[in-house]
Amino acid sequence: MVKQKEAKAYELRLYIAGKTAKSALALGNLKKYCNEYLHGQYKIEVIDLLLHPQLAEGDQIFAVPTLVRKVPEPIRKIIGDLSNEEKVLVGLNIRPA
Repeated sequence: MVKQKEAKAYELRLYIAGKTAKSALALGNLKKYCNEYLHGQYKIEVIDLLLHPQLAEGDQIFAVPTLVRKVPEPIRKIIGDLSNEEKVLVGLNIRPA
């Protein structure tokens, strides 16, 4: 059985392609939302597909930036710079307090 504290942890992967303005914006927005709504209950892994193109296949990435929520399941994906806060929160299934 999974402990309640562990069940609340989010594992997020942000796929980017190089150090572009859109990639930086997506990462900045993601960190802002995580700090505001997840209060330390998250882990962000940034994967640069220019450095590791083979990693795109595992999560079926076809566009960048793409955010993948690995945990909690089900896996969810959000494509874009994550500037629409409401869309990101709905996509990650985060309910603001």
